[in-house]
Amino acid sequence: MLDPRSSPLFEAWTNPETGLKVWLLSAEPAPLQQSFYFVNDSLSRDGRYLWFYCAYPPSGSGAYGRTLAVVDSDAQTIHRFPDTQFQHASPFVDPDSGEVYWTTGASIWRRGPQPEAEAECVNSLPADVLRNRKVARMATHLSRSADGREFFVDVWLGAELVFGTLPLDGGDFQFWHRFDRHHNHAQFSPVDPDLVLFAEEGHTDLYTGLRFPITNRMWTIRRGETPRPVFGDPTVCSHEWWDPDGVHAWSVWQQKETWRANVQTGEFERIEWPVATCLHAHSSVDGRYLVCDSTERDRFYRGCATSVHFKDLRTGKTLKVIDNPAVEGFTGANYHIDPHPRFCCGDRFVVFTATVRGRVDVAVVRTDDLVAWVEEGSADGGNR
Repeated sequence: MLDPRSSPLFEAWTNPETGLKVWLLSAEPAPLQQSFYFVNDSLSRDGRYLWFYCAYPPSGSGAYGRTLAVVDSDAQTIHRFPDTQFQHASPFVDPDSGEVYWTTGASIWRRGPQPEAEAECVNSLPADVLRNRKVARMATHLSRSADGREFFVDVWLGAELVFGTLPLDGGDFQFWHRFDRHHNHAQFSPVDPDLVLFAEEGHTDLYTGLRFPITNRMWTIRRGETPRPVFGDPTVCSHEWWDPDGVHAWSVWQQKETWRANVQTGEFERIEWPVATCLHAHSSVDGRYLVCDSTERDRFYRGCATSVHFKDLRTGKTLKVIDNPAVEGFTGANYHIDPHPRFCCGDRFVVFTATVRGRVDVAVVRTDDLVAWVEEGSADGGNR
C-alpha cells in the first residue's frame, strides 16, 4: 500500500498557509511528470501501483507522445516504460492486476507493472471501419464496461467520429454510432455495461477552419439505441464524470459550480465553489467529499497558475490544498498540465499535478489529512 510519509520516493511539501503536507514524487524518471486525467484512476485497488505520465519537452504533446511510468510501493521502485507512448488521456489501470492499458494508432495495448513484462496488443479497429484513414484518436480516455468485457472507444477518423466497443478477448468491434461533428469524453457507466456518458465538443471544420461552439454538452447512449441529451434544454457544461451509483453524472457548470444530475430525468443539484474559475472536479466514492482545481485568472490558458481545493459536502467547509505557480512557455502550453485532482484507491488519496517546485510533478495528499483539516483545522489534526 502506498504511504508517501515513509517512502523515499516522495518528499513533503508543506503548505505555508495551513501547514498541510502534500507529497511530491522525489525521484525523476522524466523531466515532466503528471498525474492521470481526472476521469481515470491511476492507482491499483491495493495501493501498490501508482501510474503516471512522463514527457521529455519538446517531444510529444498532450495529444500524443507522452509515455508511462509506475511507482511500485512494495518494492519502493519506479520504472519508466518507453513502449507505452499513448494518445490523449487514454491510459486505464486495471484496479486488481495493476496492469495499464492505453491506445496508440488504431489499437489498444496492455502491459504489466513489472519491468520484465512485455507490451501486448489487446484489440484493433478492423479495416472496414478504418477505410485507409488515419486515427487521430482511439479514445479520449479508455473506460471498461461494468462486466469487464469491453473498452469503449470514441474514434476520431478523418471528418467523422465513430463510437463503439472493442472486447478485451480480441473479439469483433461493435459499432454504436457515427457523428459528423466532434463528440468525445465517452465513459462506460460504472454499473450498466450497455450505457455510456459522452460529451458534445466544440467543433472545428477540417476544411474551412470555422469553429462551431458547443450547443448541448452532456449526452448518454444505450447500446442499440440513439443518443439522448441529459438535459431537456440545451445546456453548456463541461468535464463530466460518472457518479459511482450509475444513476447520476457530475459536471462543471459556468466554471462556478459542480452539478450532480440524474442522467434519465435531468434533475440536478448544485454545489458552489468559492473560486473565480473552476476547471475540473471529482467526487469521492461515498459522495461526501469533492475536489476541484481552479484558476484566479480571468483568462484561462494552458500552464496558468492554478489551485486545488477540497470540500466537505455535509458541512460545506472548503480547504485550499495547494497554489500552483504558472508554467509559462512551451512546457506549460503543450502538455495539458492542469492539476486534474482525483480521489484514488477507494478514496484513500487525492492524486494531482503540482508545480510548486518550479517543475511539473506528481502530487499525492492523504484524504484522512484533508478530512482532519476541515474538521479540526490544525497542523496536528491534519498530519496525524
